Amino acid sequence: MRVVTAEEIDRVLTPPALIDALHDAFRGDFVVPTRHHHTISCPGADATLLMMPAWTSTGAPFLGCKLVTVFPDNNSRGEASVQGQYLLMSGETGKPLAIIDGPALTAWRTACASALATRFLARKDAAHLVMVGSGTLAPHLIRAHASVRPLTRISLWNRTKAHAIELAFRLAEDGCEIEVVPDLEAAIRSADIVSCATLSATPLVRGAWLKPGAHVDLVGGFTPQMREADDDAVRRARIYVDTRSGALKEAGDIIDPMVRRVISDTAVLGDLFELCRGTVSGRASENEITLFKSVGTAVEDLAAAMLVWRCLGN
Repeated sequence: MRVVTAEEIDRVLTPPALIDALHDAFRGDFVVPTRHHHTISCPGADATLLMMPAWTSTGAPFLGCKLVTVFPDNNSRGEASVQGQYLLMSGETGKPLAIIDGPALTAWRTACASALATRFLARKDAAHLVMVGSGTLAPHLIRAHASVRPLTRISLWNRTKAHAIELAFRLAEDGCEIEVVPDLEAAIRSADIVSCATLSATPLVRGAWLKPGAHVDLVGGFTPQMREADDDAVRRARIYVDTRSGALKEAGDIIDPMVRRVISDTAVLGDLFELCRGTVSGRASENEITLFKSVGTAVEDLAAAMLVWRCLGN
């Protein structure tokens, strides 16, 4: 059985290739059982244990399962908040093929799923991206969005400015010019795409700040108690999700305003399965505001793991 490191994943994957693989997966024959989601009581913020299986018979059959932990307080310990591994197996025999670095695989597939949604939902001429948050996902989201839209300006905001500056310097070494902004409201008011990847329990993106034609990408929240956008934002937007089953169970940005009747039970217009299969339409006009909320799905993990396996020459 092969052990695949984060460095190998970064070496073989590209955003365009993974976005295309995810598009094919959402159109394909994947089986995705309900994931196991357990809360672990901890001093400070509670932790989460996730087990995410999936399998496919499309082409060469594969079976996979991701085991993930999310410990929000890990940043204060100098550790990543998301830890885990992905087990890829043969869909014919069940034989283990590879253990793949979970955090790297998750970061790649999460960012590219957002970019896949951006293909359908952001304006074709979207040029200004505002990245909210400077954690592990931020550089992946920036690169993924830049691969599907002609970005000429990238703004970065984080509660701790020093972390944003550190990320901006790191990305500059790769030739990506980032401006660190102190005023989130001013940045969002001029943004074509707002991508938010935080563990915030209170909204950061205000609907009153969104200009006509803006696209909002909400990535960080994965429990009903977490909110990255306020009621105004979801009320003003045409809403899409990665999966209906996941978002309507775990996405606080959708569930909370639904429970309080801020938006209706039918406010979600489509998910990535429907967008990729053409059964629902994406952006309908230049001036409408669109919003994509993801909580993650095992389809994305398996598609990414399969692509890594093939890119490594197996």
